[in-house]
Amino acid sequence: MSSDGPYSRYTAPSSSSSSSNPYGQSYSGSGAYSAPGYGAPGGQQGAYGSGPPPGGYGSSYSAPQYGMPGSFPGQPEKNELEKGKKGKKSLALQALNQNVFLWAGFFSASLFVYFVLSGGDFSFLMTYGAMSRMFGFGILNFKTFKSQRATGVSKKTLHLYTLVFLFRLSSIVRHEGYLPYDKSGDWLYHVIEIMSLSFTGCALWACSGPFKSTYQADADKFGEYNVPSGYGAIYLAVPVLVISIVFHPNLNSDFFSDVAWTYAMYLESVALLPQLWMFQKQANGVVELLTAHFVAALGFGRIMEFVFWMYSYHELATSAGSKLPGYLALLSQFGQLLLMVDFFWYYFSAVKNATPLVLPSHSTGGNMV
Repeated sequence: MSSDGPYSRYTAPSSSSSSSNPYGQSYSGSGAYSAPGYGAPGGQQGAYGSGPPPGGYGSSYSAPQYGMPGSFPGQPEKNELEKGKKGKKSLALQALNQNVFLWAGFFSASLFVYFVLSGGDFSFLMTYGAMSRMFGFGILNFKTFKSQRATGVSKKTLHLYTLVFLFRLSSIVRHEGYLPYDKSGDWLYHVIEIMSLSFTGCALWACSGPFKSTYQADADKFGEYNVPSGYGAIYLAVPVLVISIVFHPNLNSDFFSDVAWTYAMYLESVALLPQLWMFQKQANGVVELLTAHFVAALGFGRIMEFVFWMYSYHELATSAGSKLPGYLALLSQFGQLLLMVDFFWYYFSAVKNATPLVLPSHSTGGNMV
């Protein structure tokens, strides 16, 4: 068919030349239609698939991998979680190291005293028990003044221990019947008891003076029944005094001195009751670790004395030869350790795991008399 007629087929120009229609479209010589590049800047022309503009349709999209750390905004990365775990382990290890160093220092000092200042006699256990008490009250003062808080400390226990040290010193300063046999009984035992009394008085002053606002009087309610607030310890101090007057040994051959030492011995066996009571009455049951060290040191000292009197109780006889005071001394010390078994279990678990010491809370219970 001729190409000159009105129905003739259009023949595109050769590849060397190109023509544009009034709308700016170009036609290639191969007969293929090239669509305009919609959205191309400045009227640029291009076919589909020739490459989308930046940010346009056709750009690659990567779907998030659900369940993986960092899939959503705000979700911590895996390495951040691992860093957090390592940080917690590091803090726990640091606390555990502090506990180890604390007791390691005490045991090192004990060895020095045993080999240098003691004659190595079995009665050194009495001195060792006194050292542990002094160590405990030293920890309590360190905790109180460093944190500037008296939280978790029972003033009733401090009152009772003040009486313990006062009465014991009034006996051992004037007479020698209840002193250790070795050379630590010449002067060291006296110094340790004086230091313990000083530490106890200092802690009591801190709870009643500069840090009074942090003292938890609402939890320190032991024995407060028909007595003024803060005088609950009288239910322990008075009965024990009566027992001491009736049943006491006679090693000093002096009524006041013998009763004073016996009173200190019996009273110490119950002096920790207000503190243990306070632990259980705290709302959350959490005990500060340094306060726990304080109580544990007193308990450890009691264990040392209990071991000593197991083999020496027969010496605590009355003027008539009765060994009943010796039996009462053993019974009172054993009773104290029995009451502390529960505490020791939670204490060793806390120290081992470098975690706060948490005791079962009985905040809803009645007052102990």
